[in-house]
Amino acid sequence: MPEVHFAQALQTHVPCQAQRVAATTVRAALDAAFAAAPRLRAYVLDEHGALRHHVAVFVDGKALADRTLATPVAEHSRIHVIQALSGG
Repeated sequence: MPEVHFAQALQTHVPCQAQRVAATTVRAALDAAFAAAPRLRAYVLDEHGALRHHVAVFVDGKALADRTLATPVAEHSRIHVIQALSGG
């Protein structure tokens, strides 16, 4: 089962431990993770269900190019969700 990890910056807003999920795409993996931490969805996805601009997703160490989240994941994939930090 793929494993989903959320960056510490997201964990300060919503408690969300790494978890193994039954999924074959990044979207399905995130949906499964959101089931355990529903408030997390608003930090990662916008009101249309699209990945927020300040969020990056990595699958097995490679940045996700497909922001529709349709990228397939393997049985032992590791998915990392990172929130970009900005400021002035």
